[in-house]
Amino acid sequence: MGKVSIGLRGWRFDEEEVFTDEGEYRPFDEMDLDVLQRLVRLSVVYGGPCDACWLIHGDENIDECNRAGYVYGEPLAEVLVCEEHEPDFVYWFREAGGDEGAGEKDFDDHFHEWFLDGGRAPEGYEGMEYVADDPEDLPEPPQPDTDELDVDARMEDGKRIDMRNMEIEDLDYPS
Repeated sequence: MGKVSIGLRGWRFDEEEVFTDEGEYRPFDEMDLDVLQRLVRLSVVYGGPCDACWLIHGDENIDECNRAGYVYGEPLAEVLVCEEHEPDFVYWFREAGGDEGAGEKDFDDHFHEWFLDGGRAPEGYEGMEYVADDPEDLPEPPQPDTDELDVDARMEDGKRIDMRNMEIEDLDYPS
Protein backbone atom coordinates (compact mmCIF):
# COMPACT_ATOMS: atom_id res chain seq x y z
CA MET A 1 0.00 0.00 0.00
CA GLY A 2 1.11 3.55 -0.63
CA LYS A 3 0.23 7.11 0.21
CA VAL A 4 -3.20 8.57 -0.50
CA SER A 5 -4.88 11.97 -0.26
CA ILE A 6 -8.44 11.96 1.06
CA GLY A 7 -10.94 14.61 0.02
CA LEU A 8 -8.33 17.30 -0.64
CA ARG A 9 -4.87 16.92 -2.11
CA GLY A 10 -1.91 17.88 0.03
CA TRP A 11 -2.20 15.87 3.22
CA ARG A 12 -1.13 12.33 2.45
CA PHE A 13 -1.89 9.27 4.52
CA ASP A 14 -0.38 5.81 4.58
CA GLU A 15 -3.21 3.68 3.22
CA GLU A 16 -2.68 0.94 5.82
CA GLU A 17 -3.12 3.48 8.65
CA VAL A 18 -6.51 4.60 7.34
CA PHE A 19 -7.97 1.63 5.46
CA THR A 20 -8.42 -2.05 6.22
CA ASP A 21 -7.30 -4.78 3.80
CA GLU A 22 -10.90 -4.80 2.55
CA GLY A 23 -10.66 -1.11 1.62
CA GLU A 24 -12.92 0.19 4.38
CA TYR A 25 -11.99 2.90 6.88
CA ARG A 26 -10.41 1.58 10.05
CA PRO A 27 -12.31 2.19 13.29
CA PHE A 28 -11.23 5.48 14.84
CA ASP A 29 -9.82 3.80 17.94
CA GLU A 30 -7.37 1.88 15.72
CA MET A 31 -5.99 5.04 14.08
CA ASP A 32 -2.88 6.95 15.10
CA LEU A 33 -3.76 10.19 16.91
CA ASP A 34 -2.16 12.39 14.20
CA VAL A 35 -4.08 10.55 11.45
CA LEU A 36 -7.34 10.91 13.38
CA GLN A 37 -6.75 14.64 13.92
CA ARG A 38 -6.19 15.20 10.20
CA LEU A 39 -9.23 13.15 9.19
CA VAL A 40 -11.45 15.01 11.65
CA ARG A 41 -10.10 18.34 10.44
CA LEU A 42 -10.64 17.31 6.81
CA SER A 43 -14.27 16.62 7.61
CA VAL A 44 -14.55 20.22 8.86
CA VAL A 45 -12.71 22.03 6.04
CA TYR A 46 -13.78 19.86 3.07
CA GLY A 47 -15.94 21.86 0.68
CA GLY A 48 -14.76 25.16 2.12
CA PRO A 49 -13.49 28.16 0.19
CA CYS A 50 -9.93 28.73 -0.97
CA ASP A 51 -8.10 30.97 1.52
CA ALA A 52 -6.65 33.13 -1.27
CA CYS A 53 -10.07 33.60 -2.90
CA TRP A 54 -11.53 34.44 0.49
CA LEU A 55 -8.80 37.06 1.06
CA ILE A 56 -9.77 38.62 -2.27
CA HIS A 57 -13.56 38.44 -1.98
CA GLY A 58 -14.23 38.33 1.78
CA ASP A 59 -17.27 36.97 3.58
CA GLU A 60 -19.62 39.36 1.82
CA ASN A 61 -18.80 37.76 -1.57
CA ILE A 62 -18.04 34.24 -0.43
CA ASP A 63 -19.97 32.82 -3.40
CA GLU A 64 -17.22 34.26 -5.65
CA CYS A 65 -14.62 32.03 -3.97
CA ASN A 66 -13.44 28.81 -5.57
CA ARG A 67 -13.84 25.65 -3.56
CA ALA A 68 -10.53 24.50 -2.04
CA GLY A 69 -8.90 21.47 -3.64
CA TYR A 70 -5.66 21.39 -1.62
CA VAL A 71 -4.76 21.51 2.06
CA TYR A 72 -1.29 22.30 3.41
CA GLY A 73 0.08 22.89 6.90
CA GLU A 74 -1.04 21.37 10.17
CA PRO A 75 -4.57 21.00 11.56
CA LEU A 76 -5.94 24.38 12.71
CA ALA A 77 -3.09 26.19 10.94
CA GLU A 78 -3.82 24.80 7.50
CA VAL A 79 -3.97 26.71 4.24
CA LEU A 80 -6.73 25.76 1.80
CA VAL A 81 -6.20 26.69 -1.84
CA CYS A 82 -7.94 26.11 -5.14
CA GLU A 83 -6.38 25.01 -8.42
CA GLU A 84 -5.81 28.65 -9.43
CA HIS A 85 -4.03 29.65 -6.22
CA GLU A 86 -2.13 26.43 -5.48
CA PRO A 87 0.95 27.67 -7.44
CA ASP A 88 0.91 30.84 -5.28
CA PHE A 89 1.09 28.72 -2.13
CA VAL A 90 3.80 26.42 -3.51
CA TYR A 91 5.87 29.43 -4.64
CA TRP A 92 5.49 31.08 -1.23
CA PHE A 93 6.49 27.87 0.54
CA ARG A 94 9.41 26.94 -1.71
CA GLU A 95 10.78 30.30 -2.87
CA ALA A 96 9.53 33.05 -0.54
CA GLY A 97 10.40 31.65 2.87
CA GLY A 98 7.09 30.02 3.76
CA ASP A 99 8.85 26.82 4.76
CA GLU A 100 10.38 28.65 7.73
CA GLY A 101 6.99 28.61 9.48
CA ALA A 102 6.18 24.96 8.77
CA GLY A 103 4.57 23.34 11.79
CA GLU A 104 3.90 26.67 13.51
CA LYS A 105 0.48 27.66 14.89
CA ASP A 106 0.40 30.81 12.74
CA PHE A 107 1.53 29.12 9.49
CA ASP A 108 -1.73 30.06 7.77
CA ASP A 109 -1.47 33.67 8.98
CA HIS A 110 1.98 34.01 7.40
CA PHE A 111 0.65 32.87 4.03
CA HIS A 112 -2.33 35.22 4.37
CA GLU A 113 -0.04 38.18 5.14
CA TRP A 114 2.21 37.38 2.17
CA PHE A 115 -0.78 37.04 -0.16
CA LEU A 116 -2.43 40.25 1.11
CA ASP A 117 0.86 42.10 0.55
CA GLY A 118 0.59 41.19 -3.14
CA GLY A 119 2.60 37.98 -3.00
CA ARG A 120 1.94 35.80 -6.04
CA ALA A 121 3.75 33.13 -8.00
CA PRO A 122 5.42 34.33 -11.21
CA GLU A 123 3.47 33.72 -14.42
CA GLY A 124 3.76 30.07 -15.44
CA TYR A 125 4.99 28.84 -12.06
CA GLU A 126 3.81 25.25 -11.56
CA GLY A 127 2.25 23.88 -8.42
CA MET A 128 2.69 20.35 -7.12
CA GLU A 129 2.30 17.37 -9.41
CA TYR A 130 -0.14 14.73 -8.14
CA VAL A 131 -1.01 11.27 -9.35
CA ALA A 132 -4.76 10.74 -9.47
CA ASP A 133 -6.12 7.22 -9.33
CA ASP A 134 -9.81 7.75 -8.78
CA PRO A 135 -10.48 10.27 -6.03
CA GLU A 136 -14.21 9.57 -6.15
CA ASP A 137 -13.69 5.83 -5.54
CA LEU A 138 -13.26 5.95 -1.78
CA PRO A 139 -15.44 4.22 0.80
CA GLU A 140 -17.66 6.34 3.01
CA PRO A 141 -15.89 7.21 6.25
CA PRO A 142 -17.29 5.64 9.40
CA GLN A 143 -19.72 7.70 11.42
CA PRO A 144 -18.52 7.91 15.00
CA ASP A 145 -20.75 6.53 17.72
CA THR A 146 -20.94 9.58 19.97
CA ASP A 147 -21.75 7.40 22.99
CA GLU A 148 -18.64 5.28 22.42
CA LEU A 149 -16.39 8.09 21.12
CA ASP A 150 -16.83 11.11 23.37
CA VAL A 151 -17.15 13.96 20.87
CA ASP A 152 -15.31 16.33 23.21
CA ALA A 153 -12.44 14.03 23.99
CA ARG A 154 -10.61 10.87 23.03
CA MET A 155 -8.64 9.05 25.67
CA GLU A 156 -5.29 7.61 24.61
CA ASP A 157 -2.20 7.14 26.72
CA GLY A 158 -3.28 9.75 29.25
CA LYS A 159 -4.09 12.32 26.55
CA ARG A 160 -7.30 14.02 25.56
CA ILE A 161 -8.20 15.75 22.29
CA ASP A 162 -10.81 18.46 22.29
CA MET A 163 -12.43 17.73 18.91
CA ARG A 164 -13.72 21.31 18.63
CA ASN A 165 -10.27 22.91 18.56
CA MET A 166 -7.98 19.86 18.22
CA GLU A 167 -5.97 20.78 21.32
CA ILE A 168 -4.21 17.90 23.04
CA GLU A 169 -4.12 17.89 26.83
CA ASP A 170 -2.42 15.61 29.33
CA LEU A 171 -4.87 14.05 31.75
CA ASP A 172 -4.16 14.16 35.46
CA TYR A 173 -5.44 11.05 37.18
CA PRO A 174 -5.84 11.03 40.97
CA SER A 175 -3.24 8.83 42.67
